[in-house]
Amino acid sequence: MSAPIFYITAKELASCTAGSTFTLTGPEAHHAKVKRLAIGESLDLADGQGCRVHGVVSAISSKGFEVTVQNLDQDDNSLSVSLVQALAKDNRDILAIETGTELGIRSVIPWSADRSIVRWKGERAAKAHQKWQNTVSAAAKQSRRALIPTVEKLHSSQELAEHIRELTTQGAYVYILHEQATEPLSEYLRKIGYSPDSPTRIYILVGPEGGITEREIELFTRAGAHEALLGTEILRASTAGAAALCTINVVLGRW
Repeated sequence: MSAPIFYITAKELASCTAGSTFTLTGPEAHHAKVKRLAIGESLDLADGQGCRVHGVVSAISSKGFEVTVQNLDQDDNSLSVSLVQALAKDNRDILAIETGTELGIRSVIPWSADRSIVRWKGERAAKAHQKWQNTVSAAAKQSRRALIPTVEKLHSSQELAEHIRELTTQGAYVYILHEQATEPLSEYLRKIGYSPDSPTRIYILVGPEGGITEREIELFTRAGAHEALLGTEILRASTAGAAALCTINVVLGRW
């Protein structure tokens, strides 16, 4: 079983070197106590940005857990996959970003699509955004990732189209999951020619329960996105992103 992970600040992690000791305190130390970590057990420390410390509990006191650092590493960042998730009812959007985090996404873009039933307005917007960030943070810890995905600001369809134009101009690949597309996502991915030596950014767009409108398809394709097919089945807003991420992980060799 892999070691449990605990998050510290980037500044704290920067002070860790092989052979040094670090004292884990605060809420994360409480979490380690709840997990009943004992002296001699392994654990990881991470800064939430991809840097990880492998260590061993060397002492336990009222101050916290003293960790002896064994080595450090950096998560591979050559392949960056982001999920553009439309707001959806019954917490299907929450399930989507939680699963997406477990499957390796680097960031999430909340999208208020034309047919989204759920809307973020006023005070609810800030609370909803925080709920999304809390969700990906918890999922990152559960799946023991050194990187916690960033939840970007809520985008309208027009704002998303402008963002897509910026991304594609910078060399990113943007795919709209759509049941009427003619080319499978897997075929698009094979054309990328991904290599660990060449950074690649991919964005996957998942629409709401009612689907993506023709207006949105036109906006996004004009901005540089491509429609991509995921089989013949109609997938829910909560599962389409996960299916696409599994495809990416297999075709591009992440798995």
